[in-house]
Amino acid sequence: MRLRLVILGAAVLMAGCGSSTSAPPLPQRDEPVALDPADFSTSIDNPYWPMTPGTTWVYRENTQRVEVTVTDETKTILGIEARVVHDVVSEDGEVVEDTFDWYAQDRYGNVWYLGEDTKEFEGGRVVSTEGSWEAGVDGAQPGVIVPAAPRVGLRYRQEYYAGEAEDRAEVLSIAGRVRVPYGSFRRALVTRDFTPLTPDLVENKYYAKGVGPILAVTLSDGSREELVELRTP
Repeated sequence: MRLRLVILGAAVLMAGCGSSTSAPPLPQRDEPVALDPADFSTSIDNPYWPMTPGTTWVYRENTQRVEVTVTDETKTILGIEARVVHDVVSEDGEVVEDTFDWYAQDRYGNVWYLGEDTKEFEGGRVVSTEGSWEAGVDGAQPGVIVPAAPRVGLRYRQEYYAGEAEDRAEVLSIAGRVRVPYGSFRRALVTRDFTPLTPDLVENKYYAKGVGPILAVTLSDGSREELVELRTP
């Protein structure tokens, strides 16, 4: 919740976080990327979204409650060991969506999104798995969910699965000011998230250093998904 140049061989990537003067460009649209599993880590410490296992973010969106929990589980995708993050959306105490997302971080600190397994529920029964995808399966390609070095104007692909998941993002600010029930923040990363599949659906998302995602605003109607609680291990 998403400029594509081919990253060949990923020879300049190595495991873990860090920085480099020769970081490859971020993917843009539908071009394939070749990533070396040895260059990735499940230790995700990007300051805009640190994913320490056991951390839970709780959000409120209208009448819905969203809980996002970093698990201690991993899943191997394209040979890359990815961290499993569990998202549960409920309304009036009933689960309406249950999703497992898969992330890994490269040596530069970019957090890559490798897919999701999502289910929508009505009356306790699964009614849709639309939006599910896994990098390397049926042409799906990974993308970057949070860049290591965001700068205004930077664009990147967040995910690509033709006709199902084609989210992209653009950095609007790294000095955003925002207030949510959890607190007030300055110097937030602000991105514009959009997709060619539904051009009218555009969100501005805010990420606070040391916290993670704190707010998503849908521009068409002003609806807000706000952070109300953060639980750390």
